[in-house]
Amino acid sequence: MPIYALGEQVPSIHPTAYVHPDAIVIGSVTIGADSSIWPGAVLRGDDGAIVIGERTSIQDGTVVHTTPFSHTTVGDDCVIGHVVHLEGCIIENFSQVSSGSIVLHRAVISSGAIVAANAVVLNDTVVPPGALAVGAPATIKEGRARKQDIEVAVAAYLHKGQRFREQLRRIDQ
Repeated sequence: MPIYALGEQVPSIHPTAYVHPDAIVIGSVTIGADSSIWPGAVLRGDDGAIVIGERTSIQDGTVVHTTPFSHTTVGDDCVIGHVVHLEGCIIENFSQVSSGSIVLHRAVISSGAIVAANAVVLNDTVVPPGALAVGAPATIKEGRARKQDIEVAVAAYLHKGQRFREQLRRIDQ
């Protein structure tokens, strides 16, 4: 798997984290225990730091970046879906950003909140705990996030990460 230092910026990956061989991790990136980074994901910590908590999945094709002014933080027990773009934002513990979504500078996705598929959360937006953010630009629907959706996805990706860590093998060489 391509893991790169950028000058003095060196990734820190917990030994129980799963990083797929086709993911790319560059620079100031920290990945917590039992988290999983899937094919085509790019975590580029060049202008600032990226911190991925424990038991969090960063799924296929997702881009996580920073700005010179804002780090990107994803908490514990989070689900970041396929082809998501996170940049300079905070995703609090136990939240979900669904496939195709974009979360921009200084936005905060609070614990228990869900960003729906293809939503765009603009700069400085706060999605409150338990809320659902839908649309582009995102509209906030208080109390509409389904906690069980996050729980099921976190558990599924914990299992997938362990399975891939133990069983993935390349057969075309």
